[in-house]
Amino acid sequence: MKTQEHFSISVIIHFLEPAAFTLFGFSQGWVAAEKVFADERRLVSIENELAIAREIQTSILPRGVPELSRLRISAAYCPMTAVAADFYWFIAVDPNRAGFLVADVSGHGVPAALIASMIKVAMQSVVACADDPRAVLCGLERALSEQLRDQFVSAAYLWLDTENRKALYSAAGHPPLLRWREDKLERIESNGLLFGVKPESDPYPVFAMPIQPGDRFLLYTDGVTEPENAHGDSFGDIRLEQVVRDNRSRSPSELSDELLAELRHWQPTSIAQQDDITLIVIDVL
Repeated sequence: MKTQEHFSISVIIHFLEPAAFTLFGFSQGWVAAEKVFADERRLVSIENELAIAREIQTSILPRGVPELSRLRISAAYCPMTAVAADFYWFIAVDPNRAGFLVADVSGHGVPAALIASMIKVAMQSVVACADDPRAVLCGLERALSEQLRDQFVSAAYLWLDTENRKALYSAAGHPPLLRWREDKLERIESNGLLFGVKPESDPYPVFAMPIQPGDRFLLYTDGVTEPENAHGDSFGDIRLEQVVRDNRSRSPSELSDELLAELRHWQPTSIAQQDDITLIVIDVL
């Protein structure tokens, strides 16, 4: 009798084992599928939030370039990711006078983008001193210093007065201003310390220069010069200057387009854009 019972139990177990294994496999698959679906939902949510963040960030940038009587202006802004660490702004005082700011926050992603957005707010506090690059940069540094923590910001500010034919320039740890004049390209450096570094007694020296019809100015972030090709070579200052020379007769917007095309050609198609790119080209008419 015991043998028969033992046999019956063995038969039942024999038939239940595959069913139990199938059920176990199904449950494991269900858990895995739930995780995949949850990850996909989370990814979609993050992508939606980043899209909203990009829309917000784009909305705080200038909607166009200012209409000035003796200047022709082009601005190019190419974020590396959904949100960018670059920022640019114009302060048009009247048809003859305007200030131009370009800034670059260290790092990438949302934290850097938040600091870049704060620069827009800080710009409102320096409008009254737009004709003084030192005061503009000092004002921005004061407004941002408590928010930066472990981040840094480079910035460059150019003031152009076409009525009195003069320009003033100052920067905070930023790539040099380029000026094309009479078939000669000049690198103008008037640099102080990055925002986020304790300023010195005269933190932002100002370079004054006369301007004349035919002058061309370029303000840009290091995303223009630092992209690398397949061999690890940077695009560099020399290639940037060559593009400016080769396109000296073209309009500011045409020069911007050509430079962006050269950068895309320089980087392998398999490599994503390596940094945010901001470029402002200004011609004096």
